[in-house]
Parts: sequence; C-alpha cells; structure tokens
Amino acid sequence: MMSDKFETDVLVVGSGPAGALMANLLARRGVNVLLAEKTSDFERNFRGETIAARSVLTLRELGFGPRLAAHGFVELEGISFWETGKSIMSMDYRKFPIDALPIDIPQPAMIGAFNDESAGYANFKLLMGYQFTSLIEDGEAVRGAMLESPRGTKIEVRARLVIAADGRFSPVRKASGLTAKITPMERDFVWFKLPRPNDWARESQLVVKRDRHLVILPTFPDLLRIGYNLPKKGFGNARKLGIGAFRDSICDLDPRLTDLVQEHITTWNDTSFLEIFTAEVDQWARHGLLLIGDASHTATPILGQGVNLALQDTIYFAPVIAQALKNGTGPLPANALEPTAQLRREHKGMVTRFQRLQEANLAQHSALGTMMRRTKLRLLNLNPGKYWMLDKVLNAPHNMPVEAPHDKAA
Repeated sequence: MMSDKFETDVLVVGSGPAGALMANLLARRGVNVLLAEKTSDFERNFRGETIAARSVLTLRELGFGPRLAAHGFVELEGISFWETGKSIMSMDYRKFPIDALPIDIPQPAMIGAFNDESAGYANFKLLMGYQFTSLIEDGEAVRGAMLESPRGTKIEVRARLVIAADGRFSPVRKASGLTAKITPMERDFVWFKLPRPNDWARESQLVVKRDRHLVILPTFPDLLRIGYNLPKKGFGNARKLGIGAFRDSICDLDPRLTDLVQEHITTWNDTSFLEIFTAEVDQWARHGLLLIGDASHTATPILGQGVNLALQDTIYFAPVIAQALKNGTGPLPANALEPTAQLRREHKGMVTRFQRLQEANLAQHSALGTMMRRTKLRLLNLNPGKYWMLDKVLNAPHNMPVEAPHDKAA
C-alpha cells in the first residue's frame, strides 16, 4: 500500500492520451514516473477519437501497432463537404504522401494500450482514483503536488517535474498561475451517435446549410459520431424547443439520417454537449512544471486535431525532459523546456489559424456568403494543390523525433 509520501522524477497528472503516452515514453528512457488519474477507470464517453495519419504512423513506430490492431479500429479514407445533398469538395486520404490513414478508435483502448505497455517497466507507477488538489512550491519552483482520493486519503508527491496533462479545464494550470487566453467560438456543439449504414462511405463529412452544419464521422465499431452546431449559449434554448425540434433540424440538414435520428435520438440523454473555445497559454513551463495537450492549447473540433496536437507534444518533449533530468538535480528548469515549447506553439498556432478560417467559413449565413463559400470549395476541389495544403495541417510536422521501441527497464 502506498504511503502518504512519494518521491519520483516526474509526476504526470492526467491519464488521457497525452499523459499516458508521456509517462510511457519517459519510462522507456529510464525516468521514474508516477501517472495519476482522478477517475477509477476509463470507461467514459470521449468525443475526440479520430487519430490523424501522422499520429497513426508515429504510434506504429513506437510499437503500438499490434495492440491497436488487436482491438480494432475504423480507417478513414477521405473527407467531403456536402451542401443541398451534393458533395462539392472531397479529398482521398490515400493520395497523401504518408503511409498511413487516419483511424477512429475509442480513447479508452488507446490509453489502455499505452498504460499496459508502461506496466512492464519497474520505474512506472499508475495511481487511479486520485485527483490533483494543489502544487507543492518553493519560491518560484514547483517541487511536486498533493493528490487526494474520493475517500479523503491524501498523498504528497515530490517530483523534479510535474506535467499537467489534465485537460481543457486544467486544475494544475489554474493552480500554477500560468494564464490561458480563452477565445470562445461563435458556436457550440451537440454530439450524438447513430448506427452506421452498411453502405456509408468511410470518410469524414461536413454537411452544411447556410450557417448550420453537421460533422459526421465513421466511428468504431459500426457507428456514426455526429456533431451539430448551435449558436453560442444556444443549448438552453434548444432544450426549451424540445427534442422533437432538435431531431427535425438534424433531418432538415441531412435527410439521409431521418430514420436513424427518429429511432435513436429520443431524449437529451442520447446527446452530449461540448462548449467550443480555444485556450492558448503563452508560457507553458515554470521551474518544475510543464503544461501539455489541452492544458496548454485547447483546440476546436474542426478536423479533429486536439488529440493529435497532444500526442505530438509528448513526442517532442519526452527526449528533452529525459536529457534535462540527466543534466542536473532539483526542479527541471523552465529554460530547458522553452525551445521545444516554442516549436509546439508555432505549430499549434498554424492549426488554430486554419481552424478559425474554417469556422468563419462555416458560419456564413447570407446568400452572398454561402455562394462565395460554395464557389471557393468548388475551386479548391479542382486544385491538385489541395492535398499539399491540407497535408500541412493534418499530417505535419514531418520531423517528429520518434524512436524505436525500447526493451523493458530492469
């Protein structure tokens, strides 16, 4: 049984995709890691389950391919943009210059693959059911954190580095004093799942009617995951109008879904609300502290980049952290992490700019605005350079510092 005090090299708070993979990559490098997760299991509803081709390739190179394949996933073969029942722009992912396709796989399966592989390292510990309560600080340096179980059991964890991988509302970030610039988008999303028809294309689809749209994603094993946009703060009004009006609005946007929506969306419990905003933190590190994933750069759902940005953070930071720990003692200095943070901020900034342009494009509601959107998409569809442009967003960066799988630590 764990005592009320614990010492480790690195404490990772949050066992989502970023936290679980970070703990794994550090354990491979011989770093002592404690991974703390506030829930007692991972059986909950995640929305971000699409993994971009670049991340799929990276996970293969890290040796996770067989584990993911053993569970199963859905490969996505393209993306298309629909209006008035017609596809006006489409891309075939198989034409991208990368030997992988995006996949849809439940996040619990991916997280489980990371943690199961980490369990083979003697220098890795997973602590489930303990949430972060406060940082342990000494002047400007972070020296660890306090954790607490639902029963009130408290643990003091002393660490040379605390990594906040605890999501878009990060309690660690709030406790750290590192401020986030929150930018609300004009609209929010309601998500739901429907059975996937056998003849449904294995592609991401955007279905648009003026300023309303659906995001339709094939989801493992045989479902469609669908996001429907609402005006900002519009969920309360939608609930007042009733579930019937909500169903009618979905069917008006995409009549192909009518029978499925009428049968499977019967109460609001069949849906899930997601507030859409971006959060950008100018400073990701303090002495002894690092923010990664949504804790440092929350993205919008457009093109499903949140999980991929988080996974890329771990790939870039893990070798830097391991080397910096070897180079000194005491809390890891912030300046050892800043060059990598700057690289990641630049890439995330590029993705965010693209997402905001697409959000503005989707929000067009006038006849002129929608006509211009339709014209631009049709011209883009005729442009062979569309693959090069989207490849920069979906599959960059192309120089991630990936290594071969390590042997288990003794």
